Amino acid sequence: MHRTLADDLSRLPDLLQSARDLAARELAGLSERPAVHLDKAPDREELPGAGAGAQGALARFAERWAPGFSGSAGPRYLGFVTGGATPASVAGDWLTSVYDQNGSGAVGSWATALERETVGWLRELFGLGEAHSGAFVTGATASNTVGLAVAREWLGERLGVSVSRDGAAALGEVHVLSGSPHSSIGKALSVLGVGRDRLRSVPVLPGNREAVDVAALDRALSALGGRPAIVVANAGTVNTVDFDDLRAIAALRERHDFWLHVDAAFGGFAALSPSYAELVDGLDAADSVCVDLHKWLNVPYDAAVQFTRRRDLQVAVFHNASPYLGLPAGEPDFVHLTPENSRRLRALPAWFSLMAYGRDGHREIVERNVALARELGERVAATAGLRLLAPVRLNVVCFTLADEPTQERVDALARAVAATGETFLTPTVYDGTPGLRAAFSNWRTSAADVKRISGAVARAL
Repeated sequence: MHRTLADDLSRLPDLLQSARDLAARELAGLSERPAVHLDKAPDREELPGAGAGAQGALARFAERWAPGFSGSAGPRYLGFVTGGATPASVAGDWLTSVYDQNGSGAVGSWATALERETVGWLRELFGLGEAHSGAFVTGATASNTVGLAVAREWLGERLGVSVSRDGAAALGEVHVLSGSPHSSIGKALSVLGVGRDRLRSVPVLPGNREAVDVAALDRALSALGGRPAIVVANAGTVNTVDFDDLRAIAALRERHDFWLHVDAAFGGFAALSPSYAELVDGLDAADSVCVDLHKWLNVPYDAAVQFTRRRDLQVAVFHNASPYLGLPAGEPDFVHLTPENSRRLRALPAWFSLMAYGRDGHREIVERNVALARELGERVAATAGLRLLAPVRLNVVCFTLADEPTQERVDALARAVAATGETFLTPTVYDGTPGLRAAFSNWRTSAADVKRISGAVARAL
């Protein structure tokens, strides 16, 4: 064994303690760490020859790289839809690396049984029935890709071909319909060989809405002349967290033949609160569902879950045919359900957080974030020079300049806000108007943070 490696092994408890001390210091200061770092990163160094050992690497990282890491896991980072990591999920994530289990198969470890238990808990959390099976993937993009891959196989089944064997070209013309699809849907269609241009936008409801007009969707499906299609519904749009009427869309299957995929990446968490659960009424009727967990579940990157009613078609798409893996029989191993063969045990941090805080703890995070988003919305509406672009429906505040909201002026405001270090907001365009969006999904965020965020925006303005 290499001398430095052997030395690190002999001192492993001390090394882990050093890493623990650094982590504790960083977490203790997370609330005051700048939300973003706009300064230049260090120049690249040459690859070490002999190596500095683990202790030396830790010291070098703390000196050279740690100061430039953003506070994206902290309470005032409101860009994209970014959660943090609850204490229990951090512990679970550390143990994921310690045990280093490959969760692709059930042979020789209980790891896959733990993942199945965690998927079952999540299915219950989001109000899905036992007809839905699931698996962990890297994020919403992977979850949407898996769901649409199963949908693609379903189209083949309806048309009398096997896409997994014959390829996407065997389908001929494919129709994918959606009102306000997330960008990952087009990316998934590109990866799957269906094509980005097969995604057809359906009109949304009038009056500052992003939810699909179900009557317009009905007409679009009728125009297909009975050809099976894929409908992508949204449970929480990116800009304004608008929700499609899932129950009404599902009812269209009485007259039309389509696969219903629901992108509930973060909006699915509305199911946790009695006050907002009606927004996802009908989610159980979906054929496939995407939920992102490193958003509102507040587990470390990367983690998401996908659900589907047609695990048989999922196996047809993703099964890994190899003598050493065996055939997917009974309850298939996860190697036969997702794009990955080797898989990190992403379920463990989620298991820890669900076990530690339960349904009630995670409901409190959702409800507190929603209340804080509404408070920021009220502050924005009361600030001269700003205006809301849409009502605050759940956890996202979408706003812009009251006068001349050009792309140049809004981008300048975004840079000025980021330069304060207090918060980070994502630029967007809503209904043709450039704006900013503040997404609340971090378990640490408090009313005091909202005050600091609104103050930073006002100063930047």
